Amino acid sequence: MDRKPSTRQQAKILDTAVSLRMGQEITDAAFMARALVQATLPHSDPGDIPLWQRTNGRLTLSIKPDWERDPKTNKVRCVGVPYGTVPRLLLFWMTTEAIKTNSRRLELGNSLSSFMRELGMVPTGGRWGTIPRMKEQMKRLFRAKISFELTREERGANGFAWLDMQVAPKGVMWWDEKNPSQPVLFSSWIELSEEFFNAIKAAPVPVNTKALAALKNSSMALDLYALTTFVTFQATQTGQARFISWEHLQQQLGTGYDRIDNLRMAVKENLRKIQAVYPGLRLGERQGGIEILPEGVTAIPSRTGQRALPRPTGFATILSWSVVEQFRAHYPRLDVYACQADFDVWLEGKEEKPRAYGRAFLGFAKRWAEDRA
Repeated sequence: MDRKPSTRQQAKILDTAVSLRMGQEITDAAFMARALVQATLPHSDPGDIPLWQRTNGRLTLSIKPDWERDPKTNKVRCVGVPYGTVPRLLLFWMTTEAIKTNSRRLELGNSLSSFMRELGMVPTGGRWGTIPRMKEQMKRLFRAKISFELTREERGANGFAWLDMQVAPKGVMWWDEKNPSQPVLFSSWIELSEEFFNAIKAAPVPVNTKALAALKNSSMALDLYALTTFVTFQATQTGQARFISWEHLQQQLGTGYDRIDNLRMAVKENLRKIQAVYPGLRLGERQGGIEILPEGVTAIPSRTGQRALPRPTGFATILSWSVVEQFRAHYPRLDVYACQADFDVWLEGKEEKPRAYGRAFLGFAKRWAEDRA
């Protein structure tokens, strides 16, 4: 569970709220992968388990932890599933760097303290300090295998698509554990797998870096902030309010709340913090969940985040393997699912939907690929 915010944290939220409401120009945007907004990481440690899953509607997120040799006992042990605020901040950073650099190799620098400050964390030592927590969560996240599965039922037929990915199959860490502020001779880096790199770039959700810094101590606040700006964009595009029930939120958020009443109180408390740093958020009064109104604006103004705005939730239809293979044969360097995300956005504005989804997709793909030539 998230800790109750301290006076210093409350002051940080207030300072950020004043800054944003005074109309201060936003120059830096951060991003989160859309699928990881729809199904989030656990908030607390699930323990040494072989597989962790979170299902939200048709989308299932699975995380398989890595294993390593314990140097003290020489026995194999579970690295663990990433959880809490640290891997969320890491994922915001990884997605943002992948988009900015368009490179699978991400440079972490030669100072652990400097890297932590880049994530908005204050480096502290000791058993319960932020430095050991950062190192532990980096290992859990970078070495994990993440899977997304999407199911579909249509006209009596059942279909499903899946994507299995290792987060960072390559990497080097050269930080000085005793003196984390001291730069070392060699730089640390990770290399994302091609599948994970393409997945986080395909449809990112833009957020405000100042708001992230203010909300960094709460997993639920970070999850809800990304979710509300994502759903606000959907509402503004359709001109209709979007409603998320408490039961749906219980599925979507990686929380440990078994009772809806406890979840509702926690969500409302975190929404108050989010509204302070996200002045464009407009909430309705519908009971039974949270209602996001189309009168709101996204967390990042269109002039800085328009090209990377999130797409609607899920794919309209699962592409057949023959269509996927045709796409890859014609456009081997392009991501078929990034194209499908754009195709589904394009379909949103059409009154009549195509009868042959795959054929219409391939026609759209030709124009889509030409724009990227």
